[in-house]
Amino acid sequence: MANPFSKGWKYLMASFDTKIDENADPKVQIQQATEAAKRQHQKITEQAAAVIGNKKQLEMKLDRLLKSQQEHQDQARTALHAADKAAADGDAAKAQEYNNTAEIFASQLVAVEQQVEETKQLHAQASQNAEQAQRQQKESELRLKEQLAQIDQLRAQADQAAMQETSTRAMDSMQELSPDTSVPTLDAVREKIERRYADALGAQELTQNSVHDRISEIAAAGTDMKASARLAEIRAAMSSDGTKELAEGPVDQPAPVEAEPVDADAVETAEETAQGADRVSEADSGKQ
Repeated sequence: MANPFSKGWKYLMASFDTKIDENADPKVQIQQATEAAKRQHQKITEQAAAVIGNKKQLEMKLDRLLKSQQEHQDQARTALHAADKAAADGDAAKAQEYNNTAEIFASQLVAVEQQVEETKQLHAQASQNAEQAQRQQKESELRLKEQLAQIDQLRAQADQAAMQETSTRAMDSMQELSPDTSVPTLDAVREKIERRYADALGAQELTQNSVHDRISEIAAAGTDMKASARLAEIRAAMSSDGTKELAEGPVDQPAPVEAEPVDADAVETAEETAQGADRVSEADSGKQ
């Protein structure tokens, strides 16, 4: 059964890592990825250098063993020549010594030859490893170049994303701005002013119509009074002419219609009313 404390700790660490990744700056993460890629390439390069160095070391060892092999062969030949000469001279003891020396050189030669064979095998393996390490190092170099190019592109995209986020936040903040309700808006003020102006125009129109109607009524009344006064004058004149004709003699004319008596005060009042209407009309024309 899993330890609940260990499980909880791993969960918290995973959650913490997730929060860090969500809130991390993309540029910082890009820099971290760049450094990690460079470190990886550096390690591969160092390992390839070590493999190639091992090959070079085996080559130097093989060269040294080959030289030692040649020396042991020469020494063994020299000892054998000396033993053969001593035997030809009849010095058996000396010949034996040279033979023993030749055997020692031969033993060393065999050991060196074994080392040469082993070293050749190791060198062959090291050569293969060195070639593989070189390929891996070149692949790592190409991969690093591609990653660096992608990193530059990601940086440009990160800058664009940051600019876009800044623009989006600015637009959101502008949309969140609401008008101040404690002060009237321009539309409300305009509507109020237009309503008051329209009401004033309506009242003015009503006033003008009322004054014009009163002036028309007064003018009509004055005209009627003048017509009545004129008609009274005509009747009076006709009455005067009829009296003269009766005095001169009868004439075959239609009987005159008797005129009603004219009230002088009514005529005077009508004339004053007509004059007042004229003055009001003139004053209203001057105002306009």
